[in-house]
Amino acid sequence: MPDMTDTAAPEATPRDLGFAMPPEWAEHAATWMSWPADDDLWFGHLEGVRAEFAGLVRTIASFESVHLLVRDAESSADARARLAGADVTYHAVPLDDVWLRDNGPIFVRRDGGELALTDWRFNAWGGKFHFQNDDRVPEYVAAHLGARRWALPFVLEGGGLEVNGAGVGLTTRSCFLTDTRNPGLTEEGYAVLLADTLGVRQLLWLDGGLENDHTDGHIDTITRFVDESTIVTSVESDQDDPNHAVMARNLTALRAMTTLDGRPFRIVELPLPETHLEGAEGRLPPTYANFYIGNGFVVVPQYGDPNDASALDILTPLFPGREVIGLSSREIIEGGGSFHCVTQQQPAGTVWTGE
Repeated sequence: MPDMTDTAAPEATPRDLGFAMPPEWAEHAATWMSWPADDDLWFGHLEGVRAEFAGLVRTIASFESVHLLVRDAESSADARARLAGADVTYHAVPLDDVWLRDNGPIFVRRDGGELALTDWRFNAWGGKFHFQNDDRVPEYVAAHLGARRWALPFVLEGGGLEVNGAGVGLTTRSCFLTDTRNPGLTEEGYAVLLADTLGVRQLLWLDGGLENDHTDGHIDTITRFVDESTIVTSVESDQDDPNHAVMARNLTALRAMTTLDGRPFRIVELPLPETHLEGAEGRLPPTYANFYIGNGFVVVPQYGDPNDASALDILTPLFPGREVIGLSSREIIEGGGSFHCVTQQQPAGTVWTGE
């Protein structure tokens, strides 16, 4: 069994105590985010990024509370000015960047409604960027909530794993099996680890993600669960595009996968944006699969692309009872991610202290 550190009961895993990661569409208590602050990290696009962030935060806050981390006085003042009147709670926390899906906690819950969190090591996608402050965010969140925290000695980013809430997890080999994350940890080792920590009883693998994705191919940029038995996956129709072959292999693999009880998943194809976007470090990885599901809503990134409307048309009927909202992410994508990458849901539940 993987080694875990926990001051209250180091021998007890989340699974031992009945905890598992809920699906994103389960009811939220709040959404956690971080405010963009470094113009260099955004290649001179900080003003536009902040404008799009403000639209995203305001939209989410109109449905559920938002906890916003701000790293300094300037960031706090800027966020408060842009978000005046929104349901936002501010937290002064040292930060490197904004990708809270990856450096934030992953919450777990058990049937009685008790909520705790897992704290994974974050090394900025294999040491690609500075990450010392961001790696401490889960510890802050746990202390603020008074929640039980499992501090785990393994690297794992939230954007690298999808769960369906019925025991199935989905990830990519190109991300999890890199030697810059957990060298020597095999597919079988991950299956044991994620069963013990997040309640994943069946871990399914795709080969890879989008071209020039600095996360090494996070699953949340290409393929997502929208309910227990339905998967949306990105496809590229242009056979000359480098993404075409990878997405086609993923599609074939998904069609052969089944739920825990052996039923095939319903697979829905979602086109990638038609236009190739170039950033400061080469081709950008825009995708509509990086949507975020919240209480009564889904926010879908838009890029001023011919496929924007089609993506909304495909996703809307998959979320009955939720408002599917398209918001601009043309500036945010300059940093390499979009709405799912910058959010982390806190599921509804009673915070459990471990006592």
